[in-house]
Amino acid sequence: MGGNPEIIPQVTERYAIAQAPERWGICDGSSGGNCAFTVAWLRPDKFRRVIGYLSSFAQIPEGNPYPALISRVPRQPLRIFMQAGHRDLHWNEPRFNWLAENLRVAAALAEAGYDFRLVLGEGGHSPNHGGVLLPDALRWLWRPDQD
Repeated sequence: MGGNPEIIPQVTERYAIAQAPERWGICDGSSGGNCAFTVAWLRPDKFRRVIGYLSSFAQIPEGNPYPALISRVPRQPLRIFMQAGHRDLHWNEPRFNWLAENLRVAAALAEAGYDFRLVLGEGGHSPNHGGVLLPDALRWLWRPDQD
């Protein structure tokens, strides 16, 4: 294919995009929810608002690094909306438990003082709950800063 592998320059070339990273967000679910969190974690200079639906932290090779990273690294300027399902994949098993890993990430964010919100639903691994939450998640993420 060739060309620049970075998508940001390609988008900003074609569209008028706000420069302030507080105006940029990234969202996805399942494996993409983990990816959205990772993008913001690695590039807070570009993305500072994150939505992760049913994020697959349980599937990261070598295990979920985020609870330890969040506690070790100075707090980043992120605002994070998480949605998890009580009956997500492996919800009642000790290994690869998606609910438990999302709760571990949320607990680490709380302990580190992050601006985050976690919404738990009763469902399994389905986009239904996240889809209903999207308008409120967007309003919450881009609410005015509170001093």
